[in-house]
Amino acid sequence: MPTTAPTEVERPEVFDVTAVDRPWKVLVWNDPINLMTYVTFVFQKLFGYSHEKAHKLMLDVHLKGKAVVSHGSRERAELDVFRLHEHGLWATMEHDN
Repeated sequence: MPTTAPTEVERPEVFDVTAVDRPWKVLVWNDPINLMTYVTFVFQKLFGYSHEKAHKLMLDVHLKGKAVVSHGSRERAELDVFRLHEHGLWATMEHDN
């Protein structure tokens, strides 16, 4: 009865690199179309912000040209940008520093 001898297998080099997903931020930019009251309403509706917080963010958009309205994972940021676009606001996302 033939027997098989164990064979030695070389272990491949494995580089276990885990990429940490840095947080993302969602920015809303000023535009000449939407009324300030509408922008405040959208921030309240989409993010559940109080009227005061939504109003402050809207003023940042209006006076400074942009405001960071949310932070989180890439998937969350993509969803927030999509929802803001659905409501007619100009939004982008970028890595949070």
